[in-house]
Amino acid sequence: MASAQEHHFSVTRSARYYQLGELSSYTRQVWFVAHGYGQLAAYFIRHFAPLVQADPTLMVVAPEGLSRFYLSGTGGRIGATWMTREDRLAEIEDYVEYLNQLSTSILSQCAEQTKVLVLGFSQGAATVSRWLAHAPFRPAQLVLWAGAFPEDVDFAVASRLLQHLPITLVCGDQDEFISEDAFAKQHFFLQKRGVEPAVVRFNGKHTLQADVLKQLKSTFDRL
Repeated sequence: MASAQEHHFSVTRSARYYQLGELSSYTRQVWFVAHGYGQLAAYFIRHFAPLVQADPTLMVVAPEGLSRFYLSGTGGRIGATWMTREDRLAEIEDYVEYLNQLSTSILSQCAEQTKVLVLGFSQGAATVSRWLAHAPFRPAQLVLWAGAFPEDVDFAVASRLLQHLPITLVCGDQDEFISEDAFAKQHFFLQKRGVEPAVVRFNGKHTLQADVLKQLKSTFDRL
């Protein structure tokens, strides 16, 4: 019996993102924020609304994972994912290209002095890390919230990206998905690559936290 042969070819499809704030000559900061597994960008971006309301020079962009699915059974709530283990390399290549196109479109309209922060939450942390390893720009800060820089990124590429890049690790002290050992391992992983990340812990679980977001904004304002 003949075996099936796997093939790939590129197609054009629609990608969705959400935006808070208006891009104008007054824009001084752009934040790209990537949601976690099973979330949708429309809900994820709401966490950042108070920051934009307090600072009209800030614009937040929340891209959404290209694959959506029912969170339970065949109906009800829907979430999105950036990738699964099935055909993972092709999915990574697809979302890297998607995020490159999106960021190029937005940043080409920004003033040269506009600062860029990239934040990835949970699965989004690995997503933005893989993206930035191949992105046409370098952010002023990278925030990995309840997630990790993936170990499968080429060592030379990772080292080049991480060199002199301010990184902040954020995690709740009751996170049900990130153990203390896992958090310490990620810290050590970055240190081995010459990075001493800032560490922010808060009293909470696997979620974004408003006070920490305000703290990150205040720190980024001073960069």
